[in-house]
Amino acid sequence: MSQSDRTGERPGGPVAGETVRHGTGVNSNRAFPTSNYPHNLDPFVLFERFYIEPDTGFPTHPHRGFEIVSYMLDGAMAHEDSLGVAHTAREGAAMRITTGRGIEHSELPADGAACNGLQLWVNLPRAEKDAEPDYEDAEPAELPTEERDGASVTTVVGEGSPLSLRTPTEYLDVAVTDAWSWSMPDDWAGFCYGVAGEGTVDGRDFGEGDVLPVTDGRDVELATDEGFRVVAVSGRPHGEPIRQRGPFVL
Repeated sequence: MSQSDRTGERPGGPVAGETVRHGTGVNSNRAFPTSNYPHNLDPFVLFERFYIEPDTGFPTHPHRGFEIVSYMLDGAMAHEDSLGVAHTAREGAAMRITTGRGIEHSELPADGAACNGLQLWVNLPRAEKDAEPDYEDAEPAELPTEERDGASVTTVVGEGSPLSLRTPTEYLDVAVTDAWSWSMPDDWAGFCYGVAGEGTVDGRDFGEGDVLPVTDGRDVELATDEGFRVVAVSGRPHGEPIRQRGPFVL
């Protein structure tokens, strides 16, 4: 990808994710908000890929005011929370947490080995900020996968998935094999994020750690010669300010 694309100088083009370090030394590639894309993406607060080494992680900490979707790419992550849930998510599994009025949880590597995955924060609308905290998870076999023209698509959140959010959302894990068109409702917003391999989005180079924000509901064309993997996430905006204060979304 050219430097002009990576710094966002070409409107509507891909930008590079940015490394952030948090927890007890966890490195993440954050898609947004970053210096390259210094905005939330209503209804989404942030999105990143986390890499947890055996001696790092996220010890018990609080959250409130939003929902979390964690999706494992490799290894296993142990989750425990103040609802009494203790669950280990392995490759291909997903978890949804509604933090609502407040929850505490920890996220640590399981089995003494490193793990990595994707985490999405989805804002709760103002009227639901004080919702009861809740949790659900899904094993890989529960997430529907179908072959579409030019891609194999797994639905993490959306039609056929057991995971549900309080905001209408579609979260797809897409293995692009040739050319694939991604679409969303006209009044939704979303993004593509590069997980592995290389290709193009709307004719522009796109690879691991790159993100394409989409705020105009347009169709996006993805193509590859070698094969690449992306997640494509979209949702209906709330039209409300997103006020993030560390682990809280007010």
